[in-house]
Amino acid sequence: MTDTEYDIIDELYFVTPFRTLLEKTGLPVLELENHLRLLLEQDYVKCFYPDPDTELAYETTSFGALARDCYFLATKPGLLAHNTR
Repeated sequence: MTDTEYDIIDELYFVTPFRTLLEKTGLPVLELENHLRLLLEQDYVKCFYPDPDTELAYETTSFGALARDCYFLATKPGLLAHNTR
């Protein structure tokens, strides 16, 4: 887990919208999207859309179009990786 991914997961103990995550991390939009992709592929993060209660299965082809409207939450494996670093 990179330092940036660690910082992202640090903000995802609770369901968090993309815009808030963008503000808290200070990352450029595309960089945040790319890190979220990697975290989703590792099953370290869950994605929710169109509201914070509806989980969305991660699909590489549609993620870019939806990412900025999604909510995110760290998964149990993500929290374990974060806390054992």
